[in-house]
Amino acid sequence: TQCRAVQGAAQDTGDNMASAIVESEPDLRGAARSASADMGALIAVRGVLERRVGMPGALLPILHDVQDALGHIPAHVVPEIAAALGLSRAEVHGVITYYQHFRAEPAGSHVLQLCRAESCQAMGADQLLNHAKQHLGCDLHGTTRDGAFSLEPVYCLGLCASSPAMMLDGEPHARVTPQMFDALVARTRSES
Repeated sequence: TQCRAVQGAAQDTGDNMASAIVESEPDLRGAARSASADMGALIAVRGVLERRVGMPGALLPILHDVQDALGHIPAHVVPEIAAALGLSRAEVHGVITYYQHFRAEPAGSHVLQLCRAESCQAMGADQLLNHAKQHLGCDLHGTTRDGAFSLEPVYCLGLCASSPAMMLDGEPHARVTPQMFDALVARTRSES
């Protein structure tokens, strides 16, 4: 709408000029909210850096703390982390993208992790994963359209004797069938 407002302002005069300016305000408010969120993220990251920057091998603990604080690791904080550790942005980005635990985008309201380890695969985890993807309408590392669930892989929950296993919002579930999966998702949706 900013382009429409500028075009309208160039063509209009008088009362129409005021309406063209008002039309651009939603974009300005959105930009202000975004800038505020970006500043809040930087403040949180700086707090993490103050606590962790001097420790040996600080990058992974810093990334964990940032994700714990923000729910993900936004791209705009990577230069801050890199500078504090004397690393390049590419090095920090490489670590973030190498480890599947780290997210560059916010997760859904609920995080659903399906075990992808050998024991679970031998007991039907692949079929469960296919069912989960179809039921949720998203792939691994994806989030449902409504933002309710993120589907992520996890490599061993320690429930090998009770495979296949999954974790929903930090709570483990064993011997998960497609029907049990559907019931857990439905219950979680109804409680939200």
